[in-house]
Amino acid sequence: MYGDLKVLAGNSNEPIARAICKHLDTSLAKSRVERFSDGEIRVEIDENVRGRDVFLVQSTSQPANDHLMELLIMMDACKRASAGRITAVMPYYGYARQDRKVRARTPITAKLVADLLEAAGAGRVLTMDLHAGQIQGFFDIPVDNLYCKPALLPWIQQHCPVNDLVIVSPDAGGAERARSFAKHLGCGLAIVDKRRDRPNVSEVMHVVGDVEGKYAVLVDDMIDTAGTLTSGAAALKAAGASTVIAVAGHPVFSGPAMERIENSHLEKVVVTDTIKLQDGASACEKIVVCTVADVLAEAIRSIHFQDSVSRLFV
Repeated sequence: MYGDLKVLAGNSNEPIARAICKHLDTSLAKSRVERFSDGEIRVEIDENVRGRDVFLVQSTSQPANDHLMELLIMMDACKRASAGRITAVMPYYGYARQDRKVRARTPITAKLVADLLEAAGAGRVLTMDLHAGQIQGFFDIPVDNLYCKPALLPWIQQHCPVNDLVIVSPDAGGAERARSFAKHLGCGLAIVDKRRDRPNVSEVMHVVGDVEGKYAVLVDDMIDTAGTLTSGAAALKAAGASTVIAVAGHPVFSGPAMERIENSHLEKVVVTDTIKLQDGASACEKIVVCTVADVLAEAIRSIHFQDSVSRLFV
């Protein structure tokens, strides 16, 4: 059925790549990503990919530069091995927050990454919950930006009291995302009004909306240092919320994130497996992981057979 389809994985996403292959009832193609003694990356594809439809699964998560280079080198190896088409499957697109010039003499690194992917041989990009949707326009090839919501919604429906539920955006910029969750769940919406003075530092001002006595669910696209979510959780508890949890697509969890989560008012933090959890996060009892492997697998199936992917944009 999938004779001309090959799924390969870089070091950042082998578990989810194997789950994708299980869903597709195929096997993960053999490849090796190694290091020379000086740190240079060495890649070897151990299967024939000539004329094949190749899907390379690799998130450019921490360490972002290593994982990005691995992906680029793997694509170059497939291109030079005469692969028919190469699709970069990036559950997490690193550098997405650098999508515009915020001040003079700064780069637009998300655009640079797009240029690198195309130069390396990508014919298509499949990703999830881009931090900025306009990044799709940085490419001259097709880009499918799926959402983590289909993996997160069922958990909320099964574990949260829908009658007392309120979906909360941790900032004004995420209101559209939170509104989408609230619409699907048929519940109320609130927004935490905050002001950010410098990167990774946020100051919570007040909560807009009724959260008193409610089961509050903070919704975000990613959790980096967790400052936004933990300060938002404190503001919600101060405003009278009975319980506060957080759901997010990408568990970046850098710097003091785990310490902040452990010491916060958050009872649960529900994330997806777009990024492999580091040891500290894996050991945290508050962290719950939902898989997006089935969503990605269905997208790969649709792309391979040239069917519509739009049914997956929930």
